[in-house]
Amino acid sequence: MELKEIAVIHTDFPEKFGIPRQSGLVGGLQGTIVFSPEYRNADAIRGLNDFSHLWLVWGFSKAKKDHWSATVRPPRLGGKVRMGIFATRSPFRPNPIGLSSVKLESVTMDEKLGPVITVSGIDMLDGTPIYDIKPYLPHIDSHPEATGGFALSVSSEQLEVIFPDHLLQKIPEADRKLLSELLSQDPRDRFIHDNSRIWGLTYGNYNIRFQVHDNVLTVSEVTGL
Repeated sequence: MELKEIAVIHTDFPEKFGIPRQSGLVGGLQGTIVFSPEYRNADAIRGLNDFSHLWLVWGFSKAKKDHWSATVRPPRLGGKVRMGIFATRSPFRPNPIGLSSVKLESVTMDEKLGPVITVSGIDMLDGTPIYDIKPYLPHIDSHPEATGGFALSVSSEQLEVIFPDHLLQKIPEADRKLLSELLSQDPRDRFIHDNSRIWGLTYGNYNIRFQVHDNVLTVSEVTGL
């Protein structure tokens, strides 16, 4: 079986650090899907606007390993407990395929690029290959009675974010609330417990440096790239 890259998604994440751990965690994060030349056919997306949400099947293009492991250490468990690879959403899988549920924001036609799809609630690196797009069907895909296993047994408490006003002013107004929400998800590597460490998150054209102490994230510097 050969998987064909039908499109790429463009996002504000040039590197994987800081990307939400799951789709939908930060609803305002948007991405733009641009089809490969072979698939720039308006007929292929006929009827898509009738749906509010989509499934994206994509590739962990930066998750490279020569072999797979039957168990991994989920960050949500502090990196101390091993779980079966198929009981997690680790990117290091036998087949490095991701699945995201996203909100459809718009479908436009570009003279050169053909159909362009804008979605929100993304959790993907800029340039991530898209292998398929499917409509989300709420009467089938939603299971309110579903259980969440160990993922729900761990606290998902968000961080308090202190973003000094003089630094916040360096960020475009439209992105300020969104960026604070992104930081509140705690982008740090859960394996590292060092309150003195200064972390750096690249988002769009900015690098945001911060520290975390007692569940409070304080932004210390904002620089342009």
